[in-house]
Amino acid sequence: MAEADLSDPRRLRAEIRAGRFDAPTAGVGGDALQANLVILGAADAADFLRYCQANPRPCPLLAVGAPGDPSLPALGEGIDLRHDLPRYHVWKTGELAERRTDIADLWRDDMVSFALGCSFSFEAALSDAGIPVRHQDAGRNVAMYRTNIPTRPAGRFSGPLVVSMRAMPAADAIEAVQICARYPLAHGAPVHLGDPALIGIADLAAPDYGDPPDIRDGDIPVFWACGVTPQAAIVEARPDIAITHAPGHMLVTDIPADRAEAILTGIRPTIT
Repeated sequence: MAEADLSDPRRLRAEIRAGRFDAPTAGVGGDALQANLVILGAADAADFLRYCQANPRPCPLLAVGAPGDPSLPALGEGIDLRHDLPRYHVWKTGELAERRTDIADLWRDDMVSFALGCSFSFEAALSDAGIPVRHQDAGRNVAMYRTNIPTRPAGRFSGPLVVSMRAMPAADAIEAVQICARYPLAHGAPVHLGDPALIGIADLAAPDYGDPPDIRDGDIPVFWACGVTPQAAIVEARPDIAITHAPGHMLVTDIPADRAEAILTGIRPTIT
């Protein structure tokens, strides 16, 4: 039996739905836009939408589902959020209660889904420019850290900024900034370069999420706003139930990452 083409987003989602792929999505899906996921009951959805609007760097809003509808047609044909992510986290009153590969039996008619941009979306562009993406090379998840930088609160939601980190030679860092600035829906340019202690990170070898990084002589750490930030906000808000992607295990959309801004402009949700 031939191996599935994991560079094709639809085939990748089919493999995930069939239970044949449950790994981090860095380096798969080709050049497709990847998305973080937050699912909440309708009672919490308005506050969370405002939280995203108040914090666009960690929470670049791509699409919002209709209550009770697990599809996101703006992001891909046939997407079903109950099945199409490799791994999910289930939160109850702010505590991580379960880790799952399918959430069909938890779905409720009042659930509202939020897809937020992900930094995995620009990694192909970094690789094409010859900039190392070390967690992919090592077959690891990206390292992610809670910082001492507060996000802007909205309703019940607040908490610290979470960042992802990619170590690279210092000579590549400026080019990485320029490349990633072209991907505002994937968190855009980094929020910090250099000394992690300045943003409250004590030990790069002990990330709060993901895997320890591969840092080599001559590398500097470069930090991007991260879509795990809402999970820290869920801990603070303590909604009765929330479902998110497991860090690093994203929804892979049908949208080319380098055209996402043009394709999604005008159809992304706004607050009225």
